Amino acid sequence: MKNKIFEHLQFLYGTAEANVLLPQLQSRLQSFRQRYPSLSSDDTQQPRFSQKDVILITYGDIVQQDGQEPLQVQRRFLKENVGDIISTIHLLPFFPYSSDDGFSVIDYQKVAPELGSWNDVHKLGKNFRLMFDAVINHISAESNWFKGYLGGDSKYKDYFFEVSPDFDTSQVFRPRALPILTAFQTATGKKRVWTTFSQDQIDLNYRSPELLLEIIDILLLYVANGADFIRLDAVAFLWKESGTNCVHLPQTHHIIQLIRAVLDVIAPRVSIITETNVPHQENISYFGDGYNEAQMVYNFALPPLTLQAFHSGSAETLSKWAATLTTPSNQTAFFNFLASHDGIGLMPVRGYLSEEEVTFMVNRIKALGGYVSYKNNSDGSQTAYEMNINYLDSLGDPESPDEDTTLTAQRFLASQAIMLALRGVPGIYFHSLLGSRSWKPGVEQTGRYRTINRQKLQYSRLTQELSDSNSLRLLVLNGFKRLLKIRRSNLAFHPQGGQQILAIHPAVFALLRTSPNGEFHVLCLHNVANRVVELSIDLKKLPMTSVNSLKDILNNREIHAINSQLSLKLAPYQVSWLQANSI
Repeated sequence: MKNKIFEHLQFLYGTAEANVLLPQLQSRLQSFRQRYPSLSSDDTQQPRFSQKDVILITYGDIVQQDGQEPLQVQRRFLKENVGDIISTIHLLPFFPYSSDDGFSVIDYQKVAPELGSWNDVHKLGKNFRLMFDAVINHISAESNWFKGYLGGDSKYKDYFFEVSPDFDTSQVFRPRALPILTAFQTATGKKRVWTTFSQDQIDLNYRSPELLLEIIDILLLYVANGADFIRLDAVAFLWKESGTNCVHLPQTHHIIQLIRAVLDVIAPRVSIITETNVPHQENISYFGDGYNEAQMVYNFALPPLTLQAFHSGSAETLSKWAATLTTPSNQTAFFNFLASHDGIGLMPVRGYLSEEEVTFMVNRIKALGGYVSYKNNSDGSQTAYEMNINYLDSLGDPESPDEDTTLTAQRFLASQAIMLALRGVPGIYFHSLLGSRSWKPGVEQTGRYRTINRQKLQYSRLTQELSDSNSLRLLVLNGFKRLLKIRRSNLAFHPQGGQQILAIHPAVFALLRTSPNGEFHVLCLHNVANRVVELSIDLKKLPMTSVNSLKDILNNREIHAINSQLSLKLAPYQVSWLQANSI
């Protein structure tokens, strides 16, 4: 491991600098291991993931009650209403911040006082595993780091990326329709610094080894405070080189691999998850060779492709893409999600959907009351980058705005069942778990499209709505509980189990999941169309030829085959998970 760490430092900074940095980093790691010996001795022989892993994505203050700290309120709400169907809480940035709902961090080391304290985070960790955000591509313009830079403090003079006039930015990949550079007045004159996302989010300069060591100290702090997963936000943009697109550069991968090597030394059970909202093949490059980089990557193509399936009533494109999904080792898994605090990205499906299909989806989202964000291209044009709408509403039909609540819930749960059936670790956004709708007044208040899916909820109102047996919230929450209970108890859904995508019917997303030992099989059928679908399945083509009776484990009923031919009807948006325990 010492050699691996040295190689990464050498690649980034050269041999002479690596020889200086290595003992400094070793000293940090040795001190950490002495203070937290149990973390470095964790059993790495046990599987890293299982079918019981389910991650809830949430803000620390998403549930509020007057006079109480939000982290405490959320812990109580989850204990009362969610229980053990969720294994892990992904706390979106809970640090002091100045903008972007937490993603412009002022101080990496403190819990925002309006949320609670580190003690509240630790208490949440007694009930759930925890994922922390490492927002390490950029930092707030209001941070002490940037203020020190502006004031001429020598410690911070290289912490930010100043751009000289001869630096060629013509090929830079832009995720926003905003300038890439922002001019600031410093103690030594006006400087242009790199701001990938906004003028309040100042990119950090990883050409500075001192910065890298400080960031590693922060990651060690997160591990010491209970992080089981560390999410590297916007990590694709870490390194800048003149004349390149400044995304996915080799130096960026070496930084992530260095972080992985460090964690393998001091806390080998802590997993890295990379957030890179980019085309699919670029996204999965962050798995590395399966052993040296991220253990999980966001499956960014899944949300728009699932949405397209329900919009079109055809699962064919989704099925063709899903059939290509592979991971490079048994230490890696896709982080499957459909909704998050951000919108529905369109870049990951370039090459899978035609421009006509993307345009159709964009127009439908607008008709459903959503918004579309655009990015600047190097040729001066703009491209639709992200659709901003609550995922439940994104599935709707603009021609049927007053549809039955039960149908709305059934369609939404069918989409979520696809995510839960796919091989990988599922991530569920809090607003999805609770059946929330788009929050357009929030967009009017902030002027930001992403606010549509970031509403804060009052504990008393939320619990009142969940007490109504006919409410959409309860229908969705109970539906999730049923799906998750089945998933967690069935080895066929293990992230390292088998997966075979089946072409059974154009309107049905069908896959066969098999337990790692090959003993258990579940045939998962999801009707993405608003019509009855009749199926005839030849079981002889599946590894269950001796089975003439299958159990629908979601609906607790037996389905019989005749001469290995299975005939059944799926109602609109119906999901059937059919279990066979014999080969």
